[in-house]
Amino acid sequence: MKSLSLLPLLLVLTTCTLRTQGKRRQVYFREEFEDGDGWTKRWVQSKHQSDYGKFQLTAGKFYQDKERDKGLQTSEDAKFYALSTRFKPFSNVNETLVVQFSVKHEQGIDCGGGYVKLFPATLNQEDMHSESQYYIMFGPDICGFGNNRLQVILYHHGKYHENNKTLKCRINKDTHLYTLIIRPNATYEVKIDNEKVTTGALEDDWDFLPPRKIKDPYARKPRKWDERLQIEDPEDKKPEDWEDSEFIPDPEAKKPDDWNEEIDGVWEGPLIPNAKYKGEWKPRIIDNPNYQGEWIHPEIDNPKYRPDPTICHYYNISVLGLDLWQVKSGSIFDNFLLTNDEEFAEEVGNKTWGLRKDVEQQWRELYEEMEKKKEAEETKRKREKERARQEDIWGLDEEDEEDNEEDSEEEPDENSKLEDSASLGKKEARFDQKDEL
Repeated sequence: MKSLSLLPLLLVLTTCTLRTQGKRRQVYFREEFEDGDGWTKRWVQSKHQSDYGKFQLTAGKFYQDKERDKGLQTSEDAKFYALSTRFKPFSNVNETLVVQFSVKHEQGIDCGGGYVKLFPATLNQEDMHSESQYYIMFGPDICGFGNNRLQVILYHHGKYHENNKTLKCRINKDTHLYTLIIRPNATYEVKIDNEKVTTGALEDDWDFLPPRKIKDPYARKPRKWDERLQIEDPEDKKPEDWEDSEFIPDPEAKKPDDWNEEIDGVWEGPLIPNAKYKGEWKPRIIDNPNYQGEWIHPEIDNPKYRPDPTICHYYNISVLGLDLWQVKSGSIFDNFLLTNDEEFAEEVGNKTWGLRKDVEQQWRELYEEMEKKKEAEETKRKREKERARQEDIWGLDEEDEEDNEEDSEEEPDENSKLEDSASLGKKEARFDQKDEL
């Protein structure tokens, strides 16, 4: 009889309950794609439009374990994607809601989404599209350099509300874990790689409700309110000998003898620079003895504000979907989890993303190094092939032969080439050996 440790994991757990510290742990949904093509029976491709991009199950180019690290990867460039999975409906009323998943943009995403959406049970999965009503949208949203947002969009009273904070997602090629926690006390927390990046009150960080306070419409700043921090010294006087004229009439200039004022007008002598000029005089600046500080507009309670205890209370949450647009495909989604237990979610994150992250990063760096060397060798081969083709067509003149001799002198000797080839061969062997393991 096989031991339990050898049995396949049950990948989709719905309303699994465990007692922990006096509360019931609810695992509403969990997906880690460890049963091969079994995911195709659980996930539904939308038919709203015929040209949606296709997902494939793969661990990608670099990973910690080729089988265990498999996830859903976007496989076609410049495509919309619409894939979803259903689970038993649940509500987060009086319960913590944790939304968690991992995503790896190993293609070096330039523009596209990497987020998930939670939908109500009323969603028709075969007709899911970008305008389908959802409850929560959470995850990376990248478009262009510097525009890398971590979206947290929540539905409330018929409207979608974005978080007022500017949250940044990770944009490198490694797998990252994203976690959103919404608590019954109307607070929330966002984590990346199991580390808190922000927390706060739902009412404060989303514009669900009118503000609690508004400026008193009847308050006016007093006319004599003095906000000047410093003023000119009223007792400071300009010295009598202060010269503030930059130019003065030339004292040696004489009116011409033949000057006729009736014809030529009033004679004005030429100006010369004033040797005693000291610049424009200004009184010294002193602290204002009457300074009252900046006037602050008084606030009053907003008569339109009403507390709403139902903020982010969602009923019949029943579908998780990937409704995306990507210019460059290759993102891999994995380790989906919906639960009411924050500690359990962190534990799951550490046992999935946490186990793979370091090894995956090492193999990614090795893979990129190998690809870079292969690219250099391929470029060199093409250059040599083109040179040979040109020789066949045109032949070489003496100047070309001299250039070739100089190039050959700069090229590494045969031993260096053999060493580089052997080094690359060892790294490729290590990479291939990792796949076999």
